Amino acid sequence: MIALLVLLSLLFLWTVVSDRLGRWSVTAPITFAAAGILLSGQDRPVVPLDMDTHTFQRAIELVLAVMLFTDATEARDYARLKGPVGEGRLLAIALPASLVLATLAGALAFPGRSWWLLAVAALVVMPMDLAPVLTILRDERVPLRVRAALNVEGGFNDGLISPLFVFCVANLVSTEGDTFGDLLVNALKGAVYAVVVGSVLGFLASQAVRRALDSGWAKPASLRMAGLAVPSLTYAASVLVGGNGFVAAFVAGLWYANTVSMIGGDSLDLVQDVSHLLALAAWYAFGALAAEAFADGIALQVLAYALLVLTVARFVPVTASLTGTAFTRSERVAIGWLGPRGVTSIVFAVLAYTQLPKEEADFVVNVTAATVLLSVVLHGVSAEPVARWFARRHPRPEVRVPPPAE
Repeated sequence: MIALLVLLSLLFLWTVVSDRLGRWSVTAPITFAAAGILLSGQDRPVVPLDMDTHTFQRAIELVLAVMLFTDATEARDYARLKGPVGEGRLLAIALPASLVLATLAGALAFPGRSWWLLAVAALVVMPMDLAPVLTILRDERVPLRVRAALNVEGGFNDGLISPLFVFCVANLVSTEGDTFGDLLVNALKGAVYAVVVGSVLGFLASQAVRRALDSGWAKPASLRMAGLAVPSLTYAASVLVGGNGFVAAFVAGLWYANTVSMIGGDSLDLVQDVSHLLALAAWYAFGALAAEAFADGIALQVLAYALLVLTVARFVPVTASLTGTAFTRSERVAIGWLGPRGVTSIVFAVLAYTQLPKEEADFVVNVTAATVLLSVVLHGVSAEPVARWFARRHPRPEVRVPPPAE
């Protein structure tokens, strides 16, 4: 009960001072990560956090499932733009190239490590998540197509990476009787089951909501609860039949996105608020993990790896893949740089921590903690200068108000 009281008090205090702290660049991720370090990252924590339990693992998986669902539903917010926003190149070219470069960077920084472990680390640290710099999406000084490209990439890359993450983790923890072919077949089956479950439940939920609205059985305000129930329901159903719950929730979100505009723009407010709350819980857990990971200091090669994956491993593939598109050079540079790491990496790291042997789990947690912390600093500090730079290069036309008629 004391732990619940402390956490709810922390949430309340944050809500009443969030704008004031935001002026000092103290964001919600920074606040709750610091709280996790102070309250749960000590030898005698004020709020004990047992991450080895099955309940905690399922809870952290639901965090990602809800986030993937909301990402999928929000990915169509930029449909009004004429032409593509580079999402095909970012996801089909830049993302695989970034994963390869991150794996090679791991081999360079940590010689002798298993390639499967290096692949897991790359899959954990490479998904970009705009949570640490959410203000960039609402900043009209940044060109709309830049914001659209970042939003779509952030919404889709974790959904594409999750089955690969599950497959690579399975290869690390597999028993002697499981061959590579067996694991590959299981991974493919899990993905297929997930797509089927996500499509069926997403379609049925969309149709049910539309019928309820047309028939007057429910009002738009009450249908917000439906948007909250769908991702959890889809995740649970997919896991029950042996599918990948993350992929299923993401696919269901794609189907449900068609219904959002019909219900109303605020129909996802509830699920977005819950997603934000769950993300804060993930940042808190990250603080506790980071405190444990760096109790004895941070190794130089871990810091070097984090710097490589935040810069070279992302910047080079992204800018190269967008060459020849309608994006200007400055826009390509901005998209390549603005690749913050956040909740997706944290959730994957926690899952690796709960599933891998201790030595491998500690390795993944260490590199993730270093990458996310460095990203929060670098991208958090640079977001405002990037917006100002665009404002100087592409100033918005001044709106002149005509004088009142005499």
